[in-house]
Amino acid sequence: MADEKKGVAAQKPGAKAPADKAVAKPAAPGAKPAAGAKPAAGAKPAAAAAPAAAPVTGPAPAPEKKIKPSARHQGSAKAARRKTRKKKSQIQARRKKEFTYRGHTMDELLKLPFADIIELLPARARRTYIRGLNTEQEAFVRRLRAAEGRPVRTHRREIPILPEFVGKMVHVYNGKEFSPVAIKAEMIGHALGEFSMTRKAVRHSGLGVGATRSSKFMPLK
Repeated sequence: MADEKKGVAAQKPGAKAPADKAVAKPAAPGAKPAAGAKPAAGAKPAAAAAPAAAPVTGPAPAPEKKIKPSARHQGSAKAARRKTRKKKSQIQARRKKEFTYRGHTMDELLKLPFADIIELLPARARRTYIRGLNTEQEAFVRRLRAAEGRPVRTHRREIPILPEFVGKMVHVYNGKEFSPVAIKAEMIGHALGEFSMTRKAVRHSGLGVGATRSSKFMPLK
């Protein structure tokens, strides 16, 4: 009875077949057969796989830059423009800057009244004219106004220079002699004595006879 039951169970549909009698399924395309497995009957051998590409070890080459035809001659064009600018700067003379004093040109200063000119002067010069000039200073100013191309001598070194003095020649006493001073526009507001030095610059020459031991035996000239 036990043997009959075993035979009936084997004949039932849906029963699993033993592992050694299982039907082999077709392998997926490109899949490698398992180790030790035999190829199925009638199956064609798979094509050999293509060899893998070798990895690139060095840095990738930089793409070549296309140079524009105008950029090739750019250096020579710049040099030519530089030469032309240099020539123009050498030919053209520098324009002299117009003199102004406290924002006023020379023509405007000469047209201003005396009271307005005093307000433009520095504090010391302004105080001198506000307090009034003494007799010697007034005499010098009168002689300077009346002089037409003639130099005027004076001992008054403290007189501030006014715009009407510009262009005159004054001989200012420096303690030894009268040194000539040509009054210019840049001197407005300064004293006359500032342009007549009372000291000389010391200039040292060579050593004299007897200054050193070797010079004692030099013949006198």
